[in-house]
Amino acid sequence: MYGDIDVYTSSFRPLKHTVSGSSERSFMKLIVDASSDVVVGAHMVGEDAPEIMQGIGIAMKMEATKQQFDSVVGIHPTAAEEFVTMRTVTRQIRQ
Repeated sequence: MYGDIDVYTSSFRPLKHTVSGSSERSFMKLIVDASSDVVVGAHMVGEDAPEIMQGIGIAMKMEATKQQFDSVVGIHPTAAEEFVTMRTVTRQIRQ
């Protein structure tokens, strides 16, 4: 369905876990169609994932681009801000 894909990932330790000494982390991933810059997939494992992914799902339904994600000011300090601060491609899939 898609040709070339760029993948962005983040392993994040929320501030409340840092302060409390907990080692709990969250993992997040964005999958972007390289030719159109549209975000075509997103994954999250961690606390508050259902609520965060609901908002990501709305953006994806509206065919938001990675550039649009990058232009959003993240709510700090929250895990959700990781989705709008991923700047480095961690993997590329080329057809």
